Amino acid sequence: MFTRIIHRATKIHNHHSLNIPRRQMSMGTTTETVVSRLKSCGLLQTKGLIGGKWTDASDGRTFQVNNPATGDVIASVACMGEKEAKDAISSAYHAFGHWSKLTAADRSSRLRNWYNLLIQHKEELGQLITLEQGKPLKEAIGEVGYGASFIEFYAEEAKRVYGDVIPSTLPDRRLFVLKQPVGVVGAITPWNFPLAMITRKVGPALACGCTVVVKPSEFTPLTALAAAELALQSGIPPGVLNVVMGDATKIGNSLLESPQVRKITFTGSTAVGKKLMAGAAETVKKVSLELGGNAPCIVFDDADLEVALKGSLATKFRNSGQTCVCANRILVQEGIYEKFTSAFSNAVQNLKVGDGFTEGVVQGPLINEAAVQKADSFIQDAISKGAKVLVGGKRHSLGFTFYEPTVISDVTNEMLIARQEVFGPVAPVIKFKTEEEAIQIANDTNAGLAAYIFTNSIQRSWRVSEALEYGIVGVNEGVVSTEVAPFGGYKQSGLGREGSKYGLDEYLEIKYVCMGNMG
Repeated sequence: MFTRIIHRATKIHNHHSLNIPRRQMSMGTTTETVVSRLKSCGLLQTKGLIGGKWTDASDGRTFQVNNPATGDVIASVACMGEKEAKDAISSAYHAFGHWSKLTAADRSSRLRNWYNLLIQHKEELGQLITLEQGKPLKEAIGEVGYGASFIEFYAEEAKRVYGDVIPSTLPDRRLFVLKQPVGVVGAITPWNFPLAMITRKVGPALACGCTVVVKPSEFTPLTALAAAELALQSGIPPGVLNVVMGDATKIGNSLLESPQVRKITFTGSTAVGKKLMAGAAETVKKVSLELGGNAPCIVFDDADLEVALKGSLATKFRNSGQTCVCANRILVQEGIYEKFTSAFSNAVQNLKVGDGFTEGVVQGPLINEAAVQKADSFIQDAISKGAKVLVGGKRHSLGFTFYEPTVISDVTNEMLIARQEVFGPVAPVIKFKTEEEAIQIANDTNAGLAAYIFTNSIQRSWRVSEALEYGIVGVNEGVVSTEVAPFGGYKQSGLGREGSKYGLDEYLEIKYVCMGNMG
């Protein structure tokens, strides 16, 4: 069994000993205002949800949730561990019998109610996401709509889980295929999309008739708890959705070791995903993994420059570069290299950085100090190997964990920044000559989640899309995720797919029934 689960550098704190450098520990005006609003509508929950009841940690421990833009302490949240995880698993296990036997129409109706409540409270939820995760408010509200779309989609798909009738080879037999819910699901989710990464897993699970134990990131548990409160209000029965947060290792091990948990679904780093996969083998659980990426963004010299600039900026800098499908390498053909790099650098230099609640801000802080140090180390490695910083390249003057939007030129595929996911606002630009070279550079990685190409040639777009070893390809578009299309990767970027009709299959077992002597 693995010894440690980490979500993008997640760290558990006992709030009595919390030590964050350069951060004020009092609550600022914006934080106070948002917290007050959330409390007034019942969406600021600080306890875990087990069996439909809000529950403290058995030992009374808590940890602090901070606003990464200001250092303000938003709330102290129950720090749960093995006991609470086991209680949540037991609750989900006992709720499964009732929930799985409801009609698909009944489950659909309750999921639709949940969707309606998420949309009704999109402003409050968006503010909460900005408060604890840091992304600009417009992006955060957009995430609420995106996250809610999975609940709406799977509310509809719940009524379309179909089996098969197979023509028999013998006249007195009838052959059927049934699809049934897998059972209790353990969902381990990251901080970068604290609502959408939950709904993308919980939506299909509940639609199929599964019950779920969610373990959100300790950086962003409040959004998960608020969503769970709305799920209760929507009529989803106690025990169907449980939320426990705190000691990642103990909660993760409990989910892996329990024979009552029949599936693990995880979004996070490749290293942790491998450990989860190994741990799940002990009880032969189903596993869905959405892991790290190293997305190439390929700009050919026949591309529409304006479209390429807009798409490249969007796919690199949204959420401060903190998404698994963000462009990690920008490959530009030599015929357009100088023109594109100059225009791209000018655009990046004009990106407004600041608190996500400030009007016009398009880039917020990074999630923590470790993220800042990682970006710095990647940049220094690139410089030492001959790269040049065109824009940015250092911590922002705002302090805390703000980082300057950065462009680096003369990057080669041997540099650390081209080999590993930076997960920050750093855009390395690589020059290439031919289509074949671009494909070779793009595929020269163990990752295979998302890739982007910009070209005005239909033939080239088709050739390159087929040649790229990635689960998702955007052509002349930098933001491609949607609830109606499958999301997932090749190679070490994961297993399985989320979203779309294909996402349902991850939560279903296939049963073959043979009825004999039917003549």
